Amino acid sequence: MPQREQNGGIGIMKKLRRSASATEHNLSELRKRRSSSALLDQNGVPIDLNKYRKVLDKDDNGNGNGEKKQRYRRTQSVTRAEEIQSKEEKQRKEQPDKPCHRPRDSLFSWSSGFSNFTGLVNWGFLLLTIGGFRLCLENLLKYGIRINPLDWYYFLSGTSEGHEGHASLLLILYSFVHISICLFVEKGLAMEILSEALGMFVQVLNILLVIFLPVVIIHLKGEAFSLMGASTVCLVYSILFLKLWSYVQTNMWCRQTYYLKQYNPRERRPSITVAELQNGFLGDEIDEDIPKLVQYPDNLCYKDLFYFLLAPTLCYELNFPRTTRVRKRFLLKRLLEVLFGFNVIMSLFQQWIIPSVRNSLIPFSNMEIGLATERLLKLALPNHLVWLCGFYLLFHSFLNAVGELVHFADRNFYSDWWNANNIDTFWRTWNMPVHRWCVRHLYVPVVKMGYSPAQASTIVFLISAFFHEYLVSIPLQTHKIWAFLGMMGQIPLSAVSKSIERKMGPRMGNIIVWASIILGQPLCIMMYYHDYVVTHYHDALNSTVYNEG
Repeated sequence: MPQREQNGGIGIMKKLRRSASATEHNLSELRKRRSSSALLDQNGVPIDLNKYRKVLDKDDNGNGNGEKKQRYRRTQSVTRAEEIQSKEEKQRKEQPDKPCHRPRDSLFSWSSGFSNFTGLVNWGFLLLTIGGFRLCLENLLKYGIRINPLDWYYFLSGTSEGHEGHASLLLILYSFVHISICLFVEKGLAMEILSEALGMFVQVLNILLVIFLPVVIIHLKGEAFSLMGASTVCLVYSILFLKLWSYVQTNMWCRQTYYLKQYNPRERRPSITVAELQNGFLGDEIDEDIPKLVQYPDNLCYKDLFYFLLAPTLCYELNFPRTTRVRKRFLLKRLLEVLFGFNVIMSLFQQWIIPSVRNSLIPFSNMEIGLATERLLKLALPNHLVWLCGFYLLFHSFLNAVGELVHFADRNFYSDWWNANNIDTFWRTWNMPVHRWCVRHLYVPVVKMGYSPAQASTIVFLISAFFHEYLVSIPLQTHKIWAFLGMMGQIPLSAVSKSIERKMGPRMGNIIVWASIILGQPLCIMMYYHDYVVTHYHDALNSTVYNEG
């Protein structure tokens, strides 16, 4: 009897497969199907699927599938629960007490699925604006209007410090000596007048002199340099160091490829037919619309090198992407932004930051934690405004204006650093020229030397920390290591921010990034101002009277 049922079941399955109306459905759909109104056999007789449910629950070999039955029962139970809930809700609505409640979560609960907090964002922005306006009004009532453009000129020119800026200008002009040495050595290497070892030794020595010459000159002749002049010299020589490094290393890569093609056996070239010779075929067809690329060593000239020095990039290439024309309206907008932004930054410095920094001297020197913290928080807002204005002024307005003037087409000077969920992402996105240089000329070569990515990242942060300290300590002639320690502290802070991002979500990681930017910089400013006064104006600590407010 069981054998007969099994054979009968197999026959039914074959009958279902041969059914004209069942050919559109596979076996799994037949198992799930409840109605048989449109399912007919070959004779037109309706097929009752419920009659053969036990057969359909078996697989093609006739074996029962307990997992499918269990899944079917679980589905039935869930459906049953939803049905009971819907019936209960329907009954409640039919009651005469007019119910108004239903199962739902609070909007601040994650399970609610609510995500529209635009009103709270507007509230926070309005509250921040009111708080900033109150601080501005307090500053005006306390100090009056301190903005004086003549003081800016005296400070920038060095006249207020008894300097005219001649020493800074001469030291900047002297950088052409290092530029010429670099170019002549590269030509000697390309013409094989110099050996590779000797040429690279001279290049390394020349590049190291670029970065250490301002240190020696400013240390020996510090009285001849104003603060702004020394800062400009250090900035110019730092950029020149990075650009010459890229220039030398890129030409070394090209030279290796050039010698490889020159001394290796000739590559096999495609044959030319007689018809092609008769038609004047000379090799690769030349498209007049495509500009001819510069090849090594034709790039070794002053014109090419000076274009690279003026281009808004730190990474050298033989053929940069170029624009075809100068957009005059775009250039005018960027220049006006530079002019307006510079005045805004100088006004914020003169009106807001300088009084706040001076008033923080005594509490910070006496280690009065409460008052020093209050001064730190008071300085955070104007300093952050200056930093944001400086970022837009430099990376968008100024670099775009320079790129437009020299027809430089790659304008990727920054990425969306404001959305960074950890410190590591922030340092990779906020300054793209420096990041691109670090990856191309430092990180990748170090990894290829056999170091791990973590070690390579540490070396990158070490070099970055050196330059941050270099740009602060040398102009101030206050040899401290606060900027160096601040940059090296980004390594553990990056690990902490990544851990917070994993555990508490990307939003909290982004808050950590913003907190480090807003609070870290004013703390560094207060520390360096204190050390600068102690080093150069020690009597100010004894004569300065702490001013409340």
